[in-house]
Amino acid sequence: ERFYDMTSDFSAARVHLDRAYDYLCGDDLMSQRGREALDLLIEAVAVEEFKQPRQSAEVLRFRSGAAAEVISTAAM
Repeated sequence: ERFYDMTSDFSAARVHLDRAYDYLCGDDLMSQRGREALDLLIEAVAVEEFKQPRQSAEVLRFRSGAAAEVISTAAM
């Protein structure tokens, strides 16, 4: 069964790839190649992450009044 409307969590994937990169801290050839490969993956995931449309958000308005007055007089 396929799920066609699933979306990837690119942000979470990038976090895990960054952690994997950190674990490959050795000077051996395999660690170096692994870091190079992870660099490419991290870059590709980051590109996709920031191509995704931003989710809508509600803008909250704060009351201006006594609280704003207190803040402006405290700044003096």
